Amino acid sequence: MISWRKHYKKTLIAIGLLLSTSASFYGQDGDPKNGEKLFKANCTACHALDKQVIGPPLKGVVERVKTEGGVDKDWLHKWIKDNKALRASGDKYANEIFEKYNKTEMLQFPNLTEKDIDDILAFTTNPPAPEEKKPEATTATDATAAAPADKTTTNIVIISLLAIAGLLVWILLKLRQLVKLGQSEELAGLNETRVRSFKEMYEKFHYVGKGLLAILAILAAYGVWNWLMWIGVYKGYKPEQPIYFSHKIHAGEQKIDCQLCHSSAKYGKVSEIPSMNVCMNCHRTISEYNADHYMEPGKDKAFYDGEIQKIYAATGWDPAKQQYTGKTQPVEWTRIHNMPDFVYFNHSQHVIAGEQAIINSFNKKNPNNKIDVVCKACHGKIDTMNVVQMANDFTMGWCIECHRTTEVDMNNGYNKEYFKNLHDKLKKQYPQDGGKITVDAIGGLECGKCHY
Repeated sequence: MISWRKHYKKTLIAIGLLLSTSASFYGQDGDPKNGEKLFKANCTACHALDKQVIGPPLKGVVERVKTEGGVDKDWLHKWIKDNKALRASGDKYANEIFEKYNKTEMLQFPNLTEKDIDDILAFTTNPPAPEEKKPEATTATDATAAAPADKTTTNIVIISLLAIAGLLVWILLKLRQLVKLGQSEELAGLNETRVRSFKEMYEKFHYVGKGLLAILAILAAYGVWNWLMWIGVYKGYKPEQPIYFSHKIHAGEQKIDCQLCHSSAKYGKVSEIPSMNVCMNCHRTISEYNADHYMEPGKDKAFYDGEIQKIYAATGWDPAKQQYTGKTQPVEWTRIHNMPDFVYFNHSQHVIAGEQAIINSFNKKNPNNKIDVVCKACHGKIDTMNVVQMANDFTMGWCIECHRTTEVDMNNGYNKEYFKNLHDKLKKQYPQDGGKITVDAIGGLECGKCHY
């Protein structure tokens, strides 16, 4: 009897310890690593672990809802799957949260399984520690220590070379003196007849001199002409912008379509600089740079995060309160592509009417450097540029060459019916080319098309 009571007490103590420790491990009945993947895929648009974005920070959310609302993990499952239905049922805590966060309705995730939600909650309760980066082969301390030694070696080499050069000059001077001392009277007389001035040389070789001057004049005229022809041509121009923007990250890594930001390029004459509100469509929820898979040389996460803060300063966005302050700052962007006032260029005409024709013509001329978007024909492969630069000459000759080689797209869906009569007329007018009609045949070389 005593032995049974002894074991009974031990059993009660074990059950008590289990119950007391279960609270601290509550919400961890899942896989944090899988939860991290699910969190990034479903939650990061509105939430972060350690700070408020659109919704509250989610680190320790299991314990927090238990303390604040007196609810358990099952309540979180219902909230995540369909918070709207939970609020409609009259749940007091669900409606309190909805009111607290400005009645911003959370997305519903009916596709998440019970295990998926457990994994996400396990991640928010106990997120895996970030992996430590391996140290570089050569540390900054080693480089600093090696710098003085390299500088000393360079100085020794320079001093040695100067000493050798001085010795050679001294030897040459001594040899010259010895040659003068050993000259005969005949050689001394010949030295007296040498040409000693430019005037004497010109009189003696005036035909050669006039020929050289003529050649120099021609070369000078060509140089001046060539210089005049390249005035206003800024190929390779890539100025620094007030807010750093990498097209490689946005258009290349993130695959954002050009026309999402430059919307007027398709239907307008000018492809305008996007409004800062366009940036905020994404960066309202993306407040820091987390794409560790791509980092430009010489730049780190702190640099990118600082540039995002410049966007917030320009738009007057307070990321802590998740609201606009009304205090905006204009951004003075530096324009890169700018046609002269006497040149007419319509973006929509090229992007819509000439899209496929331009792409086909470019790929035919550049089989090893093909493009898939019409923008790249003029602006270069923007999706590979961290800093945008002027990729082509943008001279009149460059445009004319394109008009002479680009075939008119007779099957373009945007203008097929509208230009049907014109296309039929052109096919009859140019039968010898097998129906291949380039832009110059439809007025692409007329002065008035581009100049007015």
